Amino acid sequence: MVAQGWMAWTLPVALFFWVIASLLVTMTLLAIRFPETPRIGVLRIETTRGDRLFITLLGSAFIHLIWLFFAGTPLWGASALCLVYAAAVFRWV
Repeated sequence: MVAQGWMAWTLPVALFFWVIASLLVTMTLLAIRFPETPRIGVLRIETTRGDRLFITLLGSAFIHLIWLFFAGTPLWGASALCLVYAAAVFRWV
């Protein structure tokens, strides 16, 4: 246990939460400024920007877990792969 609390607040942990919060704020501002309409992509289901963000975050978690299992640390390669995955999801899903 950490003397100041229950969680080790390191720079990577802080960046992770900052990025997630920034994504949520950005998606909210985009929804206000540019109202969205659902579209049908390669999955043949209607998705909005929020749905695609959720699919991206969920898939990125699995990519990182698989990377940890097969390659271990560091996770920079998995993060780069996740950026490519996110671009593909937002483009084609």
